[in-house]
Formats: sequence, structure tokens, C-alpha cells
Amino acid sequence: MAKNRLYGNEIDRMPDFTFRMMKIFFVIYYFFKPAGKYLQKFGIKPGYTVVDYGTGTGAFIKDASIMVGSSGTVYAVDIHEIAIESVQSIISKYDLPNVIPVLTDGNKSAVDDEAADLVFALDMFHMVSDTDSFLKELNRITKKNGTLIIEDGHQPRALSKEKILRSGYWTIAGEEKRFLRCVPV
Repeated sequence: MAKNRLYGNEIDRMPDFTFRMMKIFFVIYYFFKPAGKYLQKFGIKPGYTVVDYGTGTGAFIKDASIMVGSSGTVYAVDIHEIAIESVQSIISKYDLPNVIPVLTDGNKSAVDDEAADLVFALDMFHMVSDTDSFLKELNRITKKNGTLIIEDGHQPRALSKEKILRSGYWTIAGEEKRFLRCVPV
């Protein structure tokens, strides 16, 4: 258990100080590795409804907003109030009317049933303590022909796959170096 806490595993919501430090790190990181290049691998199309579940600092929302265009929508969902504040700041700074911030309790969001063409959950899966409820929620908000892109985070790939398949809500349709591509069961 102590090792889990050290690496952020199964804690659901990180402390405010840790979140602020992460935000500083990612500002620097994404200066050198633009988020948009990574998003291109997901297959986001104009008009899509996309959910960035566990949006964190909101590093991907500007590029996702541009990719879905004015006819699409991006939901930026997070359990952390500071994350939502960060998203609201990005929305204002870049005038992103198609981005909707959503504060969640982690297992139930205000996103409608089967709203999303694509959901992505990046660098956060390892932090989820109740993975079955989490994956059920992602399944609820994803269209039947939609896609989930999920990174392992700080856990072995085998453990990510085990959690996903055990949930009974997803099938793994593809595997990339940094993420799994899943479809609803």
C-alpha cells in the first residue's frame, strides 16, 4: 500500500500541491513535445464529441478543440477542482466555445449517456482505486461504436489489460506503445 501511495497508484485525487507541481512540469514538457501530435494518433475527426477524462492540466483540450472544430465538442472531465480552474483558464485564453469543463466525483460525470465518439484517459489510470466503476462510467458515456484510448500510467501494461478485460465493459481492439485502443462490449 505504501508503494501505491508513493507512485500515486489508487489514490483517486492527488493533493493540491502535487497537482500544482505537475502543472509546472507539463507546461515545460508540452513546450518541447506538443500535445497535438500525440492526439493525431487517436483518430479524432471534425464533428466528434470527445471526452478528455482526467484532463488534469488541460494540456490536450486546445488541440482537441481545434481537431473537432466548431461542430464538435470537447468535455474536459476531472475530479480535481484545480484542474477545472486550469481548463476554464485555457478556454478563456484561447476562446474555446466548444470545450465544456466537468467536475466529477470520479465514478459519475455529468456527461450524457453515449455522448462521446472518443474518450481518452491519459496518464491517470493507475490512480483509479475502483477501476470497474471507472470503466463502467467511461462505457456509459461512449457511443456503442465509439472508442476509448487509455494509457497505462504508472503501472505495467499487463495490469492495465487485466483491469480493462476484467471489467467486462471493454474489448481491447489495438495496442500502441503508449496506449490501448478499446471498444465497448
